[in-house]
Amino acid sequence: MAADDDTIPLGALDSFVGYHMRRASALMAADFNAAMAGTGIRQVLFGVLSVIAANPGINQGRIGAALGIQRANMVTLINELLEAGYILRTVSPEDRRAFVFALTDSGSAVVANGLDRIRRHEDRLLAALSTGERETLIALLKRVEAAAPD
Repeated sequence: MAADDDTIPLGALDSFVGYHMRRASALMAADFNAAMAGTGIRQVLFGVLSVIAANPGINQGRIGAALGIQRANMVTLINELLEAGYILRTVSPEDRRAFVFALTDSGSAVVANGLDRIRRHEDRLLAALSTGERETLIALLKRVEAAAPD
């Protein structure tokens, strides 16, 4: 008779960081979606809104570069946020051929609500980690991200 799933040895998988990162990422994504249920906000949209909130007047190219989103995908995301009334698009004062973005009051409210939900979601999933361990985890993940080829 087979053992319970949580007691089945994973063999070599158990020693791979990528395996555990994928499992943790899937769990975080699923719980994020549950935390944001009913808002219509997906992770990628929240990411775009967060970057705009932190950088009013930023252009689309810089948002995409900061989040690793390709140009064609950024067009769709920006249009979705414009249609929802969460962001404003204006002509850049530095380059009249470019647009820059800022949050509307509605967009600011969405970010504030999302931050509250996401903090609760992370607190729930990371309850076993101390504040210092969370900071270490973030620092380590940033180092892994920095190793990505250009």
